[in-house]
Amino acid sequence: MVDSFGARWEKRDEPSLSTKVKEAVRPPGPLKPRLDYAVKRIEMQVQRLDQASTRFNERDKSIFNRIVDAYGKHDSARAGVFANELAEIRKMEKMIIHARLALEQIVLRLKTVTELGDVAVTLLPVVGVIRDIKTGMSAISPQAEKELGEIGNLLSGIVVDAGAVTGMTINFESMNEDSQKILEEASTIAEQRMKDTFPDLPGKTKIGEVVSDRV
Repeated sequence: MVDSFGARWEKRDEPSLSTKVKEAVRPPGPLKPRLDYAVKRIEMQVQRLDQASTRFNERDKSIFNRIVDAYGKHDSARAGVFANELAEIRKMEKMIIHARLALEQIVLRLKTVTELGDVAVTLLPVVGVIRDIKTGMSAISPQAEKELGEIGNLLSGIVVDAGAVTGMTINFESMNEDSQKILEEASTIAEQRMKDTFPDLPGKTKIGEVVSDRV
């Protein structure tokens, strides 16, 4: 499959596209460096999400202990305030886990496409996932939001170039469907990890249910 793709990649009959292909693609060696560059930038975002996750985890433990202390002193009002704060933190924690899992799936796809050469088909859903994650990152890190936007543009450019070279029609409807599958899988795993990692709140069930519903 790689050989056949390489042959189509190197040979074009439409001279009107030759300049664009030379500048944006430069066959046969431009695809892998561009994808490798995207992978490095995404992996950097994963590392930053890990750092953010560590900070939120520490904050989670601190507030959780305050809730335990408040219940120990029979101060339900104070415990409720902390419970609401913890609910917001756990929403962020779940968002980080979800984004990280999705980005890991993207890295796997990008590394696979360098072997298969099935560029547009593989990258289309990836672009959709990047856009979705980018939207949620604004509440956690404006810098991450900006970086993901640039990565999305980079991948979109590769998709457009690959489609032009191969003559493939880009199916954006398919992109949305496949992107949703990736995001749903990440969401399911994130939900389970939240349950496995973070303890339920002590004390009154009512407050525990409030936090559970909000995360």
